[in-house]
Amino acid sequence: MITYKLHLENVDWEEMKATLSQDNFDNGRTPEQLKISFTNSYRTCIAYAGDRIIGTARVLSDGICNAYIVDVWTFTPYRRQGIASTMMRILLDELPGQHVCLFTDDVVDFYQQLGFKKLETCLEKVVGKWLINDP
Repeated sequence: MITYKLHLENVDWEEMKATLSQDNFDNGRTPEQLKISFTNSYRTCIAYAGDRIIGTARVLSDGICNAYIVDVWTFTPYRRQGIASTMMRILLDELPGQHVCLFTDDVVDFYQQLGFKKLETCLEKVVGKWLINDP
């Protein structure tokens, strides 16, 4: 049975880091950085099979007009079972009236099935060094 939690109580950040690493979806954040990233999000959704983390998605938003979806991931053994679709629908329901953006080169058709349109707009910059947040 898959459950979806919108709160961050009792999240095992070490487990999340290990599973993301095992599944080649690790961008280098430490467990503590993962916790901060999720805690500072507008909304989060974590999917569990029993007590094991098998999916994540989160939203950065101003709560009024602009939102950005990040960290959408489903553990490989659980893919193609509707988990990511469910997490996305849960989060999108929390964003009425907002322009929602995400950036990906992977599974674009998946997001298009959820109503997203592919655009060619983005400017990016890393300030300082990636994941080094102390001045």
